[in-house]
Amino acid sequence: MTGRPMGSLTELLGGRYRLLRDLGRGSFGQTYLAEDTNRFNELCVLKEFLPQVKDPAFLLKAKQLFEREAGVLAQLNHPQIPRFRELLRVQMPEGGRLFLVQDYVEGPTFQDLLETRLRSGNTFSEAEVIQLLMQILPVLDYLHGVGVIHRDIAPDNLILRNADGLPVLIDFGGVKRVATLVQQQIGPPVNPTRLGKEGYAPEEQMELGQVTPSADLYALAVTALVLLTGEAPQNLYDAHHQTWHWQERVTLNPRFEAVLRQMLATRPGDRYSSAAAVMEVLQTPQPYSTPSPSPTLAVAPGRGYDATILPVAGGPPVRKKRGPTHGCWSALLGLLLLLGAVGLVWWVAGRWDPTGGSLTPNADNSAGNSSQENAAFSSAEQARKAALQQRRENLGVEGSILVGITDQIFYDRYPQMQGQALSDRAEDADLRAQWDGIAGEVLDILERDLSAAARASLGQYSGGDLDRWTQSLLERNVGRAALVDLSRAKFADLFPNWAGGEVLEQPIGQIWYGLADDRFRALQSGDRLEEIRFAEGTYRQSVRDRLEPGSGRVYLLNLREGQFMRLNLQAPAGATRLSLYLPSPTAEQPYLLTAAPETSWSGQLTQSGYYEIVVVSAGSNAFDYALDVAVDNVSASPTPPPEEEEN
Repeated sequence: MTGRPMGSLTELLGGRYRLLRDLGRGSFGQTYLAEDTNRFNELCVLKEFLPQVKDPAFLLKAKQLFEREAGVLAQLNHPQIPRFRELLRVQMPEGGRLFLVQDYVEGPTFQDLLETRLRSGNTFSEAEVIQLLMQILPVLDYLHGVGVIHRDIAPDNLILRNADGLPVLIDFGGVKRVATLVQQQIGPPVNPTRLGKEGYAPEEQMELGQVTPSADLYALAVTALVLLTGEAPQNLYDAHHQTWHWQERVTLNPRFEAVLRQMLATRPGDRYSSAAAVMEVLQTPQPYSTPSPSPTLAVAPGRGYDATILPVAGGPPVRKKRGPTHGCWSALLGLLLLLGAVGLVWWVAGRWDPTGGSLTPNADNSAGNSSQENAAFSSAEQARKAALQQRRENLGVEGSILVGITDQIFYDRYPQMQGQALSDRAEDADLRAQWDGIAGEVLDILERDLSAAARASLGQYSGGDLDRWTQSLLERNVGRAALVDLSRAKFADLFPNWAGGEVLEQPIGQIWYGLADDRFRALQSGDRLEEIRFAEGTYRQSVRDRLEPGSGRVYLLNLREGQFMRLNLQAPAGATRLSLYLPSPTAEQPYLLTAAPETSWSGQLTQSGYYEIVVVSAGSNAFDYALDVAVDNVSASPTPPPEEEEN
C-alpha cells in the first residue's frame, strides 16, 4: 500500500471524522472508512487527494482542479448515488490535507457477488441482469441530464445496497479525471486518455479521451456481459477484428441480445442515444426489433457507404424504408396523430388548430360551434394563435409538421406532461402559452435557417433523399460523410438536446433533412467547397476563413499513395471538429479522422484520389481559422522535405 501511514491520521480530522480503517488506494489518492462524530457516528468515506507533486504552486493548481470537480459532485442528488458531504481541508504538521467526504454504502459490489457465484459454478441470470439495467439506467439518465458522465462503470463500481437491495453507482471517474489533468498540467507526462477500466470503456474513451453518454451505456453493457458469462471483457472481445463473441458463452433472448449489441456498437453514434432510449426498448411490450448486422463500412459514412444505411445526426444508422418516399412521413405523422401517439395530440387530433385557434371538426365537434370553443380563449390568446397560423401559412409549412416538432420540444422541456393533452380550461393557459412560444421558436428556425425550397419539402423528406444527394455529390468528389458533418454541425447548434440522438425518424428529423438539403445545394454550387491545389514545386498551402456557429467547409486534395501529409488547424481551443476522409474507405481504415477535436494530423497516405478535409464549428461564437496543409511530392518516401523537418 502506498500513501501516508494511518498512524498520522489517528485523531479526529477537522475535529469531526474518526478514521476506522484503510479501504485502499484509488486512482487519485487514499480512501478511508470513517465515523462522523457530528452525526451520531454515521459511517462515511474519506478520499484523500494525493497528487504526486511537491512544488507549492503546482499543489495549489491541483487543489483548484480537485475543488472544481468536487463542486460538480456536490450538485448531484439521487438516491442511488452516494451523497457528497463536504470538501474537507485539514492543516497538519506535514502540510495541508484535502479530503472528499461521501456517504458510505454498505453492501457487496457486484464484482464480489459474481466471484461468490463463480466459486459455486454460477453466474447472474438474464432476468437478474435485465433488472440491474432497469434499476441503474434511471441513474445514468439523471447523471447525463445534468451533464455528468460516470466514465468508469464496472461491476466493482456497483454496490448492492444492503438497506434496500438497490444498486448504487460509486467511484465517479470525474474525480479520477482530476488526477490526470493534474499530471498533464503540472506533473510528469502521462497518458491523458486512460480514463476508465480496460475492457469496459470503449475505444474512443481509452484511446482518444473522448467521453460521451454513450460511453457509459457501452460500459454498462460490458458489465452485463461479465455478470452473465463470468468472463473478463478481454475474453469476450476480439480487439483485432473489433468484434464481440460472447454469444458462444451464453444464450439470451434475441430481444435482449439486440439491445446489448446496439449498446456495444463500435461507433458512439451507432449506440442508443440515451439511457432513456435503452429503458424504453427494455420496457416495450412488443418484441424488440433485432437490428440487421450493419455492413462494416457503416462505421464511416462516406464514399462506399452502404446505400441501405442512413447515418443519423450523431446517432446510430437507421435502416432505410423501401417503397414510396414522398409524402410517406406526413402520412405516418397523420396516422400517429389520429391514434393520439405523438406529442400532446394538441388540437389537430382534438378540437383546435394549435397555430390558429380555429375549430377542426371531429366526432365530438362540428364547425358550427367554433365560436363557442374559441370563446374559451382570451382575446390575447386568440390573437397569438392567429398570428402563429398566419406566419406558418406565409412560410408554407404544414400545420401537422409544426405540431409534431413543437410537441417534441415541449415534452423535452416539460417531461411531466408526457402523455397528457392540453385543454381549453383556464388552468392550462400558461402551458398553452408555453406551447405557442415554442411554436414561435420553431417558426423562427424555419424562417432563418432553412431555405424556401427546404421548407416546402418538410414532411416529404426520407432516406432516399440522402441517397440521391450522396450520388450527386460523388460527381464532385464529395462523400456522404462530409454532407452529414455539415448538417450535423448546424443541427447541433440549433437543437443541442438532440445532437446525439436518433432523430431522422422523428418529427424534428425533418429539420435535419432540410438542413442537409440546403448544405447539399451549397456543396453542389461550390459555396462550401474548395479544392486546395499546390503550385509547381511547392508542397505547402494555407487557407483562411471564418466560421459562424453551426457552419463548416469542405476542402478537397487530389493526392497520391505514398505521399506524406501534415494538417494543422489554427482555431480557438475546442471550437472545431475536424474530419479527414479517404478517397475509398475500407473496413480496416474507414477514415483518418472523423468529427475529432484534434487540430492536427500527419501520416503517410495509403490511397490515391481525392481526400476530404471537413472543418465545422463546435462553438457558440464566430471565429477565424487557418488551415495549413503540407504534402511532400516524393511518393516513394514518407519522409518530409528538409525544410518541413526544420519546422
